[in-house]
This record gives sequence, C-alpha cells and structure tokens, in this order.
Amino acid sequence: MVTLDEVRQARDRIREQVVRTPLVSPEALEKRLGMPVALKLENFQRTGAFKFRGALNCVLRLVAARGTSGLHLVTASSGNHALGMSLAGRLAGVAVTVVMPEGAPLVKQEKARAYGARVILHGEAYDDAQVYARRLADEAGAVYIPSFNHPDIMTGQGTVALEVLEDLAEPGTVVFPIGGGGLAAGMAVVLRALSPLTVLVGVQAEGAASTKVSLERGEPVELESVRTVADGIAVRRPGDLTFAVVRELVNRVVTVSDDEILAAMRVLVTEASVVPEPAGAAAVAALLAGKVGRLGGRPEGPVVAVVTGGNVDADLLRRVLECP
Repeated sequence: MVTLDEVRQARDRIREQVVRTPLVSPEALEKRLGMPVALKLENFQRTGAFKFRGALNCVLRLVAARGTSGLHLVTASSGNHALGMSLAGRLAGVAVTVVMPEGAPLVKQEKARAYGARVILHGEAYDDAQVYARRLADEAGAVYIPSFNHPDIMTGQGTVALEVLEDLAEPGTVVFPIGGGGLAAGMAVVLRALSPLTVLVGVQAEGAASTKVSLERGEPVELESVRTVADGIAVRRPGDLTFAVVRELVNRVVTVSDDEILAAMRVLVTEASVVPEPAGAAAVAALLAGKVGRLGGRPEGPVVAVVTGGNVDADLLRRVLECP
C-alpha cells in the first residue's frame, strides 16, 4: 500500500506544475441538499482533470531514474489520463503515445493531440485500449504507464486530499468517483491517516460498477461490458493495487444512473456555475440522489464532493441543458 509520506513527496515533486484547485461551497447546492457541502474543483486543474497530478508524478519519477534519451511512453485512457500523460510528456521532453477507445469524446482526443501526443483509437472500452497499448509498448520497446494501477499514479492523485484538508481540517464525509480506483486509493490513504473519522464514499456508474461488484465478491472482477455516459469511469476491472486499498479504507461504494449523472451536471451548471463532464458530476449525483447520507464517523462535518473533470463535449452539454 502507498503511504502518506509518499503522497507528500509527490506533492513536493509536482507542486510547481499543478494548479492548487479551489474548494467552494455553492449556496444553491447547500440549500438544495439541506447541509454544508464543499466542491473540490478539479475541473480547474491543468488539462481539465485531476489525472494530470498522477501522470506528472509518474513521468517525473521515471525521467529522474532513466533520463529522457530515447524514452517513449505509452498509455491507455478513456481520455483524461491521456491528457495528463500528454502534457506531462511535453513538459518532460519525452514522446507519448496514447491509445483511447474508439468512442472517446472528441474534445479529449483533440486536446491530447494538441499537447503533442500520438493518439490511436482502438476498442470499445478502456480495457480494450489497455490490452492494445501494452502490446504496442512491448513491440516498440516503450514504457507502458498504467492509468490507475501504479503507486506513482495513486500518490499523485492523493495530493487532492492533502489540499482538501488544508482548506477544511475535518470533513464529515468525502465523496469521489471511482473508475479504476487511483483517485479513491490515493485520497483514502491521506484521509485515513490525517482525518480518520471522515467517512469515505466512492461512486460508480450503474453501467460500470466494477469496483462495487468486486467488493461484493471479495476480489477484482472484470465485467463483461460497461455502458455509461460517464466515459471517465467506464472501467471493466479495477486495478489489483487500487482495489486492495479501496477494500481496506473506503467505507462504502454506491452507484448512480446515467439519468442521475446528467441531472447533476445540469444542477452544477445552472445553480453552481460549475461545468463538469459526466464522470466529474458523479459524486454530486450521489448526493442529489440521496445515496450518501450520514454514516457515523464525524456527522457534523461538511460533505466534500470531488468534481474530477470538466472535459465535456459541447453537444452533450447542450443536450443536458436542453433537458427539462
């Protein structure tokens, strides 16, 4: 398991390049929910998502160990990790190839190319892209960088929790989306160490609930398929490393429907002036749908929901806002 000290070291390593994102409490959202709520706005992070933290941490550690000469990095991503790796590679001066599912949002494909990455589309889901990317890395003699199942990725994502606790010393509950589990694992390590009474709730899309199913069965399970509007958390199987941390440290994992995610997006845009992508709205969707509640711990503390990203296609956002 990764440690609090490793997360702190990651914070020092990436500090100069990442944005220290705000923690805000929209009055309209608090009124709607009837309780204190704070949003950690990782949609304001560079590349538009928290994934840049872990990607940069991993790339910087690798470059420090191996240098940049001849280094070629390959990764797979539904989108936001691709953007994080693309920018991290550009900053470090190394070549990056990203493999994305064929249905990856166009905005994420275009951003990855703009950061200088080579983008390859393959497969229906992230897991298909991952298999192809690993094979591609082996054939090219490149280094494959996982999007979540790696200690350096997990510790980089855990820096989100360090910032939350600097702004809010004792949150009652912290809610975060779970795809492969890198953010959940990294944040859980920090919060359990520094705020042990805080309740930790992970949120998955109903159509991609691989971690929830895995917890019920007691081991990582691969779903036959995933189907959700939230491409950022559409993962068929959690990572072995991330799953072990989530199983030990996270109190509960709940699921939300696509309709609940889209409704949360609409509320965030129209009432809180926050523009999330579907995965980025998952934590708020769980709050609005009444699926989090108060689970003991420190019930008097505010609820923190992580808005993990804001890379949303304009057409989808338009449809969300047009819905009644």
